[in-house]
Amino acid sequence: MSDFPEIEKTLASIEASPQVLQVLRDLHTQALSEIPFLGGIGPTTGALDKFVALDPDKCALVYLLLRSTQARFVVEAGTSFGLSTIYLALAVGQNAALKGSDGRVIATENESVKAARARQHWKAAGDEVEKCIELREGDLRETLKSDLPDQVDFLLLDIWTPLALPTLTLVHPRMKIGAMVVADNVSAAEGYKDLLSYLDDPANGFKMTTAPYSGGLLIAVYVGKKVA
Repeated sequence: MSDFPEIEKTLASIEASPQVLQVLRDLHTQALSEIPFLGGIGPTTGALDKFVALDPDKCALVYLLLRSTQARFVVEAGTSFGLSTIYLALAVGQNAALKGSDGRVIATENESVKAARARQHWKAAGDEVEKCIELREGDLRETLKSDLPDQVDFLLLDIWTPLALPTLTLVHPRMKIGAMVVADNVSAAEGYKDLLSYLDDPANGFKMTTAPYSGGLLIAVYVGKKVA
């Protein structure tokens, strides 16, 4: 059991093996125990040793959204130490198993130190998680230019905010009708202004709301572009 009740509440919301649950418990405990990262002037300033991870309750919501929509192809922009990726991979693997098909989480991370830590955490979680993850290291503006799935079901944005809109514009052409975009801390980050303007433009085919989680959690659904 964890010293943080919110962790146990989150873990009760998901389907996972005891091995995966313990890895998540340990990682959430580390993330909640560290001094919060307050941001900086660039994408990595002061953050190389920080989880910069989704809060447990947000992770539970993302997992349940993926299960409810039977999402099988997910892009995660900003993997960090790979905590939220475990939730994505769990849901994708379980959805794929139900359909007797494949599924994949394309995880992105620019920092080699964080990418290495993420791989360690996924290995600790085991094949239940690891087999569903493809990690693309480097600048996501390059790594997401090619080899995306024919249809993307879900995009998670938890990155340096100036990269949010460039990421969406790369993934948007592959998003199926009903695909979701989730972005963390939209109420607290000025840098999301361009992303919000893009999502709010009817020509781009999205409808969105902001769930009242800490910092604000944006949830947008691609409903399709109107045909003239």
